[in-house]
Amino acid sequence: MKLSILGARVIDPASGLDQITDIHIEACKIVALGAAPAGFAAVDTIDAKGLVAAPGLVDLNVALREPGYSRKGSIVSETRAAAAGGVTSLCCPPKTKPVLDTSAVAELILDRAREAGNTKVFPIGALSKGLDGEQLAELVALRDAGCVAFGNGLESFRNTRTLCRALEYAATFDLTVIFNSQDHDLAEGGLAHEGPTASFLGLPGIPETAETVALARDLLLVEQTGVRAHFSQLTSARGVALIAQAQQRGLKVTADVALYQLILTDEALIDFSSLYHVQPPLRTRADRDGLRAAVKSGVISAISSHHQPHERDAKLAPFGATEPGISSVELLLPLAMTLVEDGLLDLPTLLARLSVGPAEALRLPAGKLAVGSAADLVLFDPTASTVAGETWLSKGENCPFIGHSLPGLVRYTLVDGRISHQA
Repeated sequence: MKLSILGARVIDPASGLDQITDIHIEACKIVALGAAPAGFAAVDTIDAKGLVAAPGLVDLNVALREPGYSRKGSIVSETRAAAAGGVTSLCCPPKTKPVLDTSAVAELILDRAREAGNTKVFPIGALSKGLDGEQLAELVALRDAGCVAFGNGLESFRNTRTLCRALEYAATFDLTVIFNSQDHDLAEGGLAHEGPTASFLGLPGIPETAETVALARDLLLVEQTGVRAHFSQLTSARGVALIAQAQQRGLKVTADVALYQLILTDEALIDFSSLYHVQPPLRTRADRDGLRAAVKSGVISAISSHHQPHERDAKLAPFGATEPGISSVELLLPLAMTLVEDGLLDLPTLLARLSVGPAEALRLPAGKLAVGSAADLVLFDPTASTVAGETWLSKGENCPFIGHSLPGLVRYTLVDGRISHQA
């Protein structure tokens, strides 16, 4: 189908393009920016005056909950929610049931994602069998089945030598390893950041050093093995400083942060609301400021939702007995726009951290608006607002932002030139 998008403010952070122009799409690709190519006759048009056209957002961590956790979500429901948030490409973590440590599970996820057609899905394979940190998973077979990177989530390798061997193996085949750096022993039993808020509430704490101790070890192993590494879910200013130092030393490491860590602090826990129970935990204002500065400077090149949908009962128990996580991919663009509204980032920089930054971190074929690239894009109205929860597509309603009026409204999300979401 031939489609023309007319009069949008087109922002492509990858090329630096920022101008009002037209986009012409044919056969799933962008065929021209500006004037239509000779002989091109659009079958459909979208009047995009007043809208921003940007590369479809790339989210590096969206738990789809399938297979195995159908009460919490499904590939259909969570990719629909992602499309509503402006996402066209997403990565799903390996914590499924069974764990994403075999080709069969990867192929199942990819087949169902293609059937749903809401977004493109890139599985993250388990680094160890069963995520138990003891035996290496079949990484090459998983790569051949479609996995774009490998990680163990917050399930740590208890034996550093085993981890080192896993990284050496991954480096041999130029595979990307994702680290969620949190020391198991320092974090064990903790529910909140170790500080005044946790002490006041009587909640067991997770110290900042749970992140920094593990991060220092992981960075040294990355340097030793030469593995391609991405550090996910950073929470502390000191952790960011370690990443910055590693980048200055020439290590090719990238990092992302959960969007809610740029907005919330541990002070949100003061009423014991389980909606703010996340792992790793929300930290201090100083940590949030450090994360924001790192996003602005590019030390952190990707902002992700770290979407974790839960059924209602999972958040109804006393705080310590609830399951951690926030359902937020459906609000990715409007929530991120609060950073622009508050003057923390300009719009092109924000879009870079939501598109080309994450795409380059994991070498995904996404995040660009260029002639010849896939027609994956989001059209949004920066002057309108989104009332969170007014419509809700995710199975998980565990979102503390429901009811808030957020800046920006996703009008259209297009995947391969086909509208997958329309407001």
